[in-house]
Amino acid sequence: MTNRRSLLSAMGLLAATPAAALQRRKRAAGPGATVLSTWDFGAAANAAAFARLSAGGSLLDAVEAGGMVPEADPANHSVGYSGYPDRDGHVTLDAVIMDDTGQVGAVAALEDTVHAVSVARRVMEKTPHTMLVGDGATRFARDQGFPQRALLTPEAEKAWRDWLRTANYRPEANVENRVSRTPGGALDHDTIGILARDAAGRLAGACTTSGMAFKMRGRVGDSPQVGCGLFVERGVGAATSTGLGEEVTRVAGTARVVASMRAGLSPQAACEEVVRHIASLRGDAIRGVQVGFLALGPQGEVGAFCLLPGFTYAATDAAGRTVVHKAGSLFRA
Repeated sequence: MTNRRSLLSAMGLLAATPAAALQRRKRAAGPGATVLSTWDFGAAANAAAFARLSAGGSLLDAVEAGGMVPEADPANHSVGYSGYPDRDGHVTLDAVIMDDTGQVGAVAALEDTVHAVSVARRVMEKTPHTMLVGDGATRFARDQGFPQRALLTPEAEKAWRDWLRTANYRPEANVENRVSRTPGGALDHDTIGILARDAAGRLAGACTTSGMAFKMRGRVGDSPQVGCGLFVERGVGAATSTGLGEEVTRVAGTARVVASMRAGLSPQAACEEVVRHIASLRGDAIRGVQVGFLALGPQGEVGAFCLLPGFTYAATDAAGRTVVHKAGSLFRA
């Protein structure tokens, strides 16, 4: 029989669990990470973000500076300039930026503008809204002084025309895995998500992408959606995602990761939980599909996990040292 004393004791234990788990994570964290980003090319983004922090910039300054690096890289066909177009030949960009005070700005289906992450920040700072899309986002970028620039490069256009010859105009969820390869043969993955923390444990993040290669015009994935491509909460953690955005959006993936951290899970356990949930929910529908999550705690604790092998992330510590890691995966190749 449950008496009042045992009930109060159980309630106290439940209330203490997240705090106790946080203390355990603090003890295990060591020096922790200052900047995290998805994929190998995140190392260059981390360097820019860390340099901005070291120069006295804010966390928002840092994640914006990091996101701008792949956005301007013509060799990267999944973010910004030189991104692969939609099936009609238009390069459209999505981005979001957020800090742990609830400030957020996002753009979707932005055209003719290299730095979508910067436009997203301007949405946050200059409008009462959290997201602008399509023509409205592009007009806003011009009004804010962002230069107009064609984003479709000859290399990306060739890949699109090659795709048109064989695809029968049908977008494929995993088309990036067939066509997005660097000259050296490495997969050129979709999306960069970048997370940063300062010495006080404050957090911010950004996510920017040109989206699924050869997508239907108007398609928006998880990347610019708060709680899907990115979520940040003060004192709890930050998370970003990569891979097939539709699967992340179905479960509000990054919001789920941070909610699990709020409940006491480590960033690693929280990333594993949402990946396992997607696999259980979707079954054969996700066969061959990649989805990955990256998370950062206020003490620098790191978590990363994915469905399939191959997801990498770059971690930069407080001394500026960057290491690229391979995330664990639920399935084998």
